[in-house]
Amino acid sequence: MPTPLFDQLLASAEQARAPFHTPGHKLGRAIAPHLRQVWGSAVFRADLPELPELDNLYAASGVLAESQAQAAEVFGADRSWFLVNGSTGGLLAAILTVCGPGDRLLLPRNAHRSLLSGCILSGAMPVWITPPEAADFDLIGVPTPEQVATALAQDSQIKAVVLVSPTYEGVCADVAAIAAIAHHHGIPLIVDAAHGAHLGFHPDLPASPLSEGADLVVQSTHKLLGALTQAAMLHLKGGRIDPERLSQSLALVQSSSPSYLLLASLEAATEQMRLSGSELLQTPITLARQAHQQLAALLGLQLPAIAISDRPGFPEWDPTRLVINFQACGWSGFSADEYLHEQWQVTAELPSLHNLVFHLSLGNQAADIDRLVTACDRLLSQEHHEELPPRLPAWLEPEIVLSPRQAWFARHQTVSLEQAIGAIAAECICPYPPGIPVLLPGERISKSAVDYLRQVQATGGILSGCADPELTTLRIVQDSDTLHASCPS
Repeated sequence: MPTPLFDQLLASAEQARAPFHTPGHKLGRAIAPHLRQVWGSAVFRADLPELPELDNLYAASGVLAESQAQAAEVFGADRSWFLVNGSTGGLLAAILTVCGPGDRLLLPRNAHRSLLSGCILSGAMPVWITPPEAADFDLIGVPTPEQVATALAQDSQIKAVVLVSPTYEGVCADVAAIAAIAHHHGIPLIVDAAHGAHLGFHPDLPASPLSEGADLVVQSTHKLLGALTQAAMLHLKGGRIDPERLSQSLALVQSSSPSYLLLASLEAATEQMRLSGSELLQTPITLARQAHQQLAALLGLQLPAIAISDRPGFPEWDPTRLVINFQACGWSGFSADEYLHEQWQVTAELPSLHNLVFHLSLGNQAADIDRLVTACDRLLSQEHHEELPPRLPAWLEPEIVLSPRQAWFARHQTVSLEQAIGAIAAECICPYPPGIPVLLPGERISKSAVDYLRQVQATGGILSGCADPELTTLRIVQDSDTLHASCPS
């Protein structure tokens, strides 16, 4: 299979030209000398704009159209789009395509904040599902088919279903069953598979969401495959979502000056998976099995993927994801992360109160596993004990007063934490752990929510999204009683 975009980009980079176009470094001539010394000159010659021979990302008809068509074939889609603003851009476009002001969207409470941003931009009203949790391992699962069926039976106004599969920790939903339920109600299923671009390319991996009936799948190709950071893809299958509307939505939320370095890396990652995807993925799968076996032999560590694989909300795990629970050995996940990173240069993808999450991908080697196991063994030999607080419940039932869009466009004011009780939140506050938003724009601030946030703060957790990191104040919606008439819907 040819690589039309890369071949044309290379030809354009090698062509002698008088460049009166962007970018300003003019084929690397004006780039900082230390950058040229470290990175070489070829990369800057290929940092080109949308020249006539390089096609147009938002009206592709040449080499980009051909390259995206090849990606659709490799990833099992009817049509694929390259993304240069990460999965965030694809998720924003997906919601803008299926929802307008006032439309209702079913999604899990632990969804990425880009999905909340999509509700703000589109005016959609979120309908939340609270996935099952494994409180003893400080983990959140995925919505069950029964939860989705119940939600759709209770609310006939829902326009689409959104899943996050796999989760950060590698938990994969029963996409096939949930897709069948959504389609029975005549609505599409969108899957945020930012961490799942590799799925379906090896028999020991979970199936790709596209092969299980998802209508729209967003993947961060850079996270676990070989593309550059920020490079992602959006895949469409079936006729439930208008592709032209989707293209228009993408043009709203992505840069009008796409990086051809990112685009070429997407094409290269596609070709890599087409030629040898299964062979390349055998290495991280084998290494992950090796790591599980060796880490399970270390007293004090627990591996949730083995312990809770039969619980509701945890139907299947991505075997390339490694979750280590430190709760029984007296270390918090945060302290373990600091020790491993600073003392052993072993860096996790995600720390939480009790867990560390490690991603294994095409680039990992046996030496990485050896270092991880050795570092964990040495950690367990240290004199260390933390009084870890009891895990707080993950879910508080919110009272939704305004849509996220109404709350966003309203006038805001900052008040003390005590004064905020009973008011409408104007900011998103998400504690880590457990990574579940306690307050979202448009929700009433309850005393239990304030008490919860104080508990998280007291136990050493991190509060993301709040304007005041000390949590002495909160931003609230001003004059919320008049908003329904005055704010855009």
